Amino acid sequence: MNDRVSWGTVFAYGAPGIGAGYMSLMLSLYVMKFATDVLLIAPAVMGLIFSASRIWDAVSDPLAGYLSDRTRTRFGRRRIWILASVVPIAATFIMVFAPPAALTGGSLTAWMAVAIVGFYSAMTVFLVPHLSLGAELSSNYHERSRLFGLRHASYTLGSILALYSFYLLIMAEQQGATAVRALALDLSIVAALVMLAMVVFAFVRLRERPDYQGRVNEKPFQAFADVWRNPHARLLIIVTFIENVGSAAIGALTLYIAQYVIGAPQWAPLIILCYMIPSTLSVPMWLPLSRRFGKIRLWMFSMLLTGFSFGAMFALAFMDDVTVKIAYIMVFAVFAGLAAGCGGTIAPSIQSDVIDYDELTTGERKEGSYFAAWNFVFKSAMGVMLLLTGFVLEFSGFVPNQEQTMQVKVAMVTLYGLFPLVCYMIGAWLFRRFSLDEAAHAEIRRVLDERLAAR
Repeated sequence: MNDRVSWGTVFAYGAPGIGAGYMSLMLSLYVMKFATDVLLIAPAVMGLIFSASRIWDAVSDPLAGYLSDRTRTRFGRRRIWILASVVPIAATFIMVFAPPAALTGGSLTAWMAVAIVGFYSAMTVFLVPHLSLGAELSSNYHERSRLFGLRHASYTLGSILALYSFYLLIMAEQQGATAVRALALDLSIVAALVMLAMVVFAFVRLRERPDYQGRVNEKPFQAFADVWRNPHARLLIIVTFIENVGSAAIGALTLYIAQYVIGAPQWAPLIILCYMIPSTLSVPMWLPLSRRFGKIRLWMFSMLLTGFSFGAMFALAFMDDVTVKIAYIMVFAVFAGLAAGCGGTIAPSIQSDVIDYDELTTGERKEGSYFAAWNFVFKSAMGVMLLLTGFVLEFSGFVPNQEQTMQVKVAMVTLYGLFPLVCYMIGAWLFRRFSLDEAAHAEIRRVLDERLAAR
């Protein structure tokens, strides 16, 4: 079955990723630094807030997935959730970057906790149905890679747009906390409006398969038990957790590395850009390569390349020349970006194939439950690592806005380089056992298509 998806549908599906990518990068890369250096909240406290949001995800992710699976409306079961998420996302994103100046101490901490937990909860309501919709728009083994490849490129484009915001905020730090706060508020309002426009466009343009509605077990625990019993899904859950434990500190520490290890915070946006541009522009390259070498081999390759790219950055703490350090991290950021383009294109495509295996064994279509499980694993891994990062910074002797000791620098590059290397190596080694390749998926689709024709 060809199941070709029009470019109009592909672009409409990817459009909300621009706003979501912008917001996600701001939260993952800048909010920790904003909180510690501008709001003067202790790193360990912020680590606890992020960890608490991950604990809440144990409830919100499965709930969003299961409810979207069971939703039945004339608009479909995914788009209505995507549309409903946009106002809470916009409101909590603005809240994160606009705490009232009068708030201090426990009141300020409580504000940030509510804002961050609220934002990630609202983003779950968007992300799980949006990923699920991508799996439903095509059942073709390679068309799914095209859909998710464009989605990844849109997210990365939003992240690239966020880099200019980083540059402006970093420059504003030289003028003081008041200037940073004012600029952060303006930027968050613009981002909220863009996200609203993109979600409305996707809601109007996209369509859903009516035959997928109502095909899910009424018992929520049974749905997630099916996810764990699926051998392909179980392996992906384990690999995804290990992989994302390794990558979480990368996002949290990039700005710290630029300022306190390299000694050139003004170069941070350009360093990140060296990662983002290859991640976006390489998507068209990975699509034909996945047809030639297979999605499984390509994802394993991206894991190994990511691990070695960041592992090499451990050496930054032992270099003296700032210019050399800038050139060094830029080179390896390019390789890491290429790997990210591959993983962002291939990983959700493979996850969609695993959902087809579930339909084969259960007769149900519960994309929401599956992507909720993977989204929860992703965010749980991030929460574990952010908690660890906060405490490592605290107890290694980190002092904001000061020259750091060698002990602090080594702690930073260990979390930023060596730890991801170990995690990605383990993930790739485990993933070699994954067996749902193109031939196996074709047989699954043959049986499912025969069942559909017999109805």
